[in-house]
Amino acid sequence: MLDNLEKYKVVLASNSPRRKELLSGLGIEYIIKTLPDIDESFPTTLSKEEIPAFIAVNKANAYREVMADDELIITADTIVWKDGEVLGKPVDHEDAINMLRKLSGAKHLVMTGVCLTTTNWQKDFTATTEVTFSELSDEEIEYYVDLYKPMDKAGSYGVQEWIGYVGVQSIVGSFYNVMGLPIQRLYGELKALR
Repeated sequence: MLDNLEKYKVVLASNSPRRKELLSGLGIEYIIKTLPDIDESFPTTLSKEEIPAFIAVNKANAYREVMADDELIITADTIVWKDGEVLGKPVDHEDAINMLRKLSGAKHLVMTGVCLTTTNWQKDFTATTEVTFSELSDEEIEYYVDLYKPMDKAGSYGVQEWIGYVGVQSIVGSFYNVMGLPIQRLYGELKALR
């Protein structure tokens, strides 16, 4: 289906098991490459929609010096946006609990920036999904954080885990974007490559 990718060696630059699972679902061959300590900071002047794409592009640019001519690098970054604040990955157990308390009984946005990079060109986009959580008790929040340890997840939750089953009331937009990769949009962008 994506025969146009045959001229590239597709590289997923991510350690995320969710992104690996989602990209594998497209049925394309790819390899994983990751670099340590890539800067994920961003200027405070950016709009919420610009933040995840900015970070995804920064991640991609970190690979430019080590890229082969035939490689197509896919980088991504997901943020949770609530009340004018970015909820990134929690720094510790207490931070994870506090983030989930903020999300409880409220709407928030999940935004994933994706960047496609070769040695000749670069393209980025951002997908946004609105998620509404039902009210969560402290007991439910603590149970989830203790059992699932969501320290590697923006907003301290994985929609595909227990908290998603019991807490997510509605989703407007891509479910897979909330998992960390807007796979339908990515498929369209890959299909359009020449």
